[in-house]
Amino acid sequence: MQQLPITDLAVIGAYLIGMILIGIYFSRKNKNAAQFTTASGTIPGWALGLSLYATFLSSNTFLGVPGKSFGGNWNAFVFSLSMVPAAWISAKYFVPFYRNSGEVSAYTHLEHRFGPWARTYAMICFILTQLARMGSIFFGVALALQALTGLDMRTIMAVTGVCIIIYTVLGGMEAVIWTEVLQGLIKTAGAIIILWLVIDGMEGGVSDIFSVGSAEGKFSLGSLSFTNFSTSTAWVVFLYGFFINLNNFGMDQNYVQRYHAARSQKEAARSVWLCVYWYLPVSAVFFFIGTALYAYFLQHPEMLNAVREQAALERGVAASSLSPADYGDKILPYFMVKKVPAGLLGLIIAAILSAAMSTLSSGMNSSATVFLKDIWQRYVRPNPSPKEEMKVLHLATVVSGTMAIFFGIAMIGVKSILDIWWELSGIFAGGMLGLFLLGIISKAKNAAAVAATVIGILVILWMSLSKYFPEDLQRFKSPLHIHMVIVVGTLAIFLAGLLFSRMQRRLHSPS
Repeated sequence: MQQLPITDLAVIGAYLIGMILIGIYFSRKNKNAAQFTTASGTIPGWALGLSLYATFLSSNTFLGVPGKSFGGNWNAFVFSLSMVPAAWISAKYFVPFYRNSGEVSAYTHLEHRFGPWARTYAMICFILTQLARMGSIFFGVALALQALTGLDMRTIMAVTGVCIIIYTVLGGMEAVIWTEVLQGLIKTAGAIIILWLVIDGMEGGVSDIFSVGSAEGKFSLGSLSFTNFSTSTAWVVFLYGFFINLNNFGMDQNYVQRYHAARSQKEAARSVWLCVYWYLPVSAVFFFIGTALYAYFLQHPEMLNAVREQAALERGVAASSLSPADYGDKILPYFMVKKVPAGLLGLIIAAILSAAMSTLSSGMNSSATVFLKDIWQRYVRPNPSPKEEMKVLHLATVVSGTMAIFFGIAMIGVKSILDIWWELSGIFAGGMLGLFLLGIISKAKNAAAVAATVIGILVILWMSLSKYFPEDLQRFKSPLHIHMVIVVGTLAIFLAGLLFSRMQRRLHSPS
């Protein structure tokens, strides 16, 4: 077990205590469901923008992105670029839609359009997406802190989870937003410090990074082929990113609640753009960290061998059989263990915790809101008392946080944090985005929506499971990359819904 200097332990302790104190501070105002879920619409746009940015910049970014660029190139950065058109559509159309609806739940509209089944289906997809995301984040922070402290990963997830649950339950959405503002600044500072330390350790500084990166093709965004959708080309990642970000900004409960938390529609729309303005350059910093670490470890082969041996030992394989992509997620934690000086290490650990806690707290709050609005008030008790609402919200927060910890434990041993999150989010989000677009754009009726959703689910299942087909069924395997699941699934529901709607109108039109 690593013995962290007292200075670093003090920084980490102060950070964790500070988060809980913020929750306690806002607990004075957190007396009703409106305050818990939307902070009663009192949050300025700049704070919401930083909050959205902090939610985007999770430990999947902090650890998974450098690991991805270390093991490959900047192909995944195209995801960040795809945020721009998705943000434009969301700020122009989705924000006014939700602000005018007055509904806290993102999924109430689907019931108005297609009936209770549509709302329930979207709600289930959202909860599965949140559990997958929170689980991958718990796993990511545990992976880093295990390398830094030597503590068991399960213990790390449990302790971190309890702290997050406490301040989320106590402070509600207002505590979530203001802690995320602080966390966004801390993890941005952490990224800059790490990059400075890597550059400082290079023999030739930044020039070495660019020369090695250029020679090895590390700055490539991937193939620009318009015809190849079976591998992770730049266009495949762009399409995946566009649809995922459209889902995030357009119908993810995390974001919809923030639109209602804003003081005005203008400030809600502004928060979307502030998120993009912050995330784009900072995500580029994380990709550059991965490339810089690749060049750094080439100059320090003894460190590279140690990481490779550790990864091989955990997997029970020969070290020579592993490629950089197989141990990319371990590179940054190992560098921090060996090269970050005392005093700064505590700040960077706090930054990693911030990267996880910002997304986890908003995930728990939004999951609790969905449980109250879309399950409890819809199917159990339509008009609960304010006291009962708060009890349900608190209990749902605890349950969602606990389930996310178990999801994180189940992910121990996966090859890439970013890959597993992207795959799961594409599977769960595709169905609800297609249904949402069908409801908001078309005039399709319930029957057309049901048939289209069934087709979409079958398409998503086929694409997701075809990699597990036995050899005699390989001819039925999906030829598309797994990132295309959300693209094809969304379009399958939307286009099938339009087709069935048109057929319905023809059948019912006078001959």
